[in-house]
Amino acid sequence: MLHGPVRYQSDDEDSSRWEGFAFRPGDIVISTRSKSGTTWLQMICALLIFQTPDLPAPLAKLSPWLDWLITPRDQVLARLEAQAHRRFIKTHTPLDGLPLDPRATYIVVGRHPLDMAVSLFHQGSNINRDRVRELTGHSGSEAARQRPPLHDWLVSWIEAEDEPGEHLDSLPGVMWHLSDAWGRRTSPGRTGADHAGPDHVGPDPAAADPAVADRAVADPAASAGANPAVLLVHYDDLSADLDGQMRRLAALLGISVGPHIWPSLVRAATFDAMRARAAAQAPDPAGILKDPTAFFRRGYSGAGRETLSLAELERYQARAAQLAPPDLLGWLHRDSIIDPGWMEPAAAG
Repeated sequence: MLHGPVRYQSDDEDSSRWEGFAFRPGDIVISTRSKSGTTWLQMICALLIFQTPDLPAPLAKLSPWLDWLITPRDQVLARLEAQAHRRFIKTHTPLDGLPLDPRATYIVVGRHPLDMAVSLFHQGSNINRDRVRELTGHSGSEAARQRPPLHDWLVSWIEAEDEPGEHLDSLPGVMWHLSDAWGRRTSPGRTGADHAGPDHVGPDPAAADPAVADRAVADPAASAGANPAVLLVHYDDLSADLDGQMRRLAALLGISVGPHIWPSLVRAATFDAMRARAAAQAPDPAGILKDPTAFFRRGYSGAGRETLSLAELERYQARAAQLAPPDLLGWLHRDSIIDPGWMEPAAAG
């Protein structure tokens, strides 16, 4: 029996807004958990597509967030329909909540969950909740409340037994998002070598060659049973080798870039460059961030492991082992949870 996508909802998101979305050959869907590298991947895709650091519009307009209730769905769809360039669309919905179209490429970003959680904690202080309620039609006002210290909050986050579908930014939700993508992957992200996950046939040539996709549209039987390309990218790989990872993504997306402009594109994707243009590159078209610059807060990994004791890190390791398969955890944690991990300057989540 065939089942439709799972519906994921929160106070400001609804994955059902994807229903009936008209895909085009070459579409890119960037699916991440919050604070895991969404804006970074959007920026990289923008640079590869437009091939200039001087983008023609703010990043949130070039790469709309379809699930977000802040902007009416009709407006988002009209904006996407009017785009003549190769489209790249943001979502925080796991792949099982999206229509999976063989004409599209899906990019899922993994980040060490402890680092993602620390970034999420700080991001919570930068959101104007009253403005969100105003835009989503919810009543009430943000009551002043004392947040626990980061350490205590992070320990509670590790221990929380949330249902993944109800709390996608919980540890179970993060692991579900990544585990689902891991099972569907056509490229694992670390080495760049393509190999299929369970029941997958490998990268769809239409994702890299729109001409192939056009033939598939003309002959629907040609794409029957096809699976879309699902690419995994690790936040720390982007930190350690931004140039190499951008080249890998360009190759997997079928995008050619002239060598004379390549250095300027890599520079534009660095933390310092993105933070300097926070007003245009932070995901804040509706003005819900108190400080767009603070969205680009730190730019390197290891904060989660710096916050916890050895015993608490071991407890995290035990919890993670309950929630995700060992091969995914090896890739996600770089095979070392206790080690401080990558500390190179990066971009933002």
